[in-house]
Amino acid sequence: MKYAIIAAGEGSRLAEEGVREHKPMVTVNGERLIDRLIRLFADNGAESIAVAYRRGMSDVAARLAGIRQDGIGGRRVNIEAVEACTPSSMHSMYAISQLLTDGPFCLTTVDTVFGEEAFRRYADTLKACMTDGTADGVMAVTDYIDDEKPLYVATDDDMNITAFTDEPCGSKYVSAGVYGLKPQAVDVLRRCMERGESRMRNFQRALLREGMRLKAFDIGKAFDIDHADDIVKAERFLSINA
Repeated sequence: MKYAIIAAGEGSRLAEEGVREHKPMVTVNGERLIDRLIRLFADNGAESIAVAYRRGMSDVAARLAGIRQDGIGGRRVNIEAVEACTPSSMHSMYAISQLLTDGPFCLTTVDTVFGEEAFRRYADTLKACMTDGTADGVMAVTDYIDDEKPLYVATDDDMNITAFTDEPCGSKYVSAGVYGLKPQAVDVLRRCMERGESRMRNFQRALLREGMRLKAFDIGKAFDIDHADDIVKAERFLSINA
C-alpha cells in the first residue's frame, strides 16, 4: 500500500495566532505532525510515502530528507517528496498524483488527528477492500463535528457512501479527511483539474459521479489542527489515544 501526505498549506491561521513553526513541524504529544503520520503509515505497511510540502519550507524539506536517510521508529521509509505551491488540497494531491498511479493508496492532510488503533483498523479494512474488490475506495468518517465547514457524508445501511453534501443530510457522519482509493481515482482527479474544479470535496463528489464504489469507515474522533487551541485539544486526545 502506498501512502501520501498533503503538507503544502500555508498554515496562516496558526501563524496569525502566534504559532511559529510551520504546520508539519508542530509538535503534539512529543511528536511532530509530519513524523507522526509517517510513523503510523510505516507501522501499517507503507511501501512508500509521497509528500507534497510547501515551497520555501526548508525545515520540512530537511526533516523529510532526514527521515529518508535515518528512518523513523526503527523503520526505513521510502519518502518521495514534491515541493509545491498550490491553492488547495486538491491541487496538492494533483502535484503528487503521478506517484499514486500503480496501486491503491491512502492519503490525508498533515494536520489530521485520529487515534492510532482506529487508524490501524481503518488501514486493515482498506487493504481488505482493495484485495477482495468490494469497494473502489474507503473514506474515513467521524461523528465528531469540529470543522467550520464540514463535509457531510450520506451512507446506506451497509456504509456505502451515497452522497457528499455541504449541509446536513440526515447522516451523523462528516468526512474525517482520510481517503483510501484505487489508482483510477487519479484519472478522476485529472478530469476535475481539466474542468477547473477545486477543493477535495468536489473531487469526492466526482468519484461518485463517475461510478466509483466508496465505503465509509467510522474512525472515531478525528479533527484538523487549524487553530492554536486545536494543538491543546490534540495533546489531550493523543495522551489517551496515542
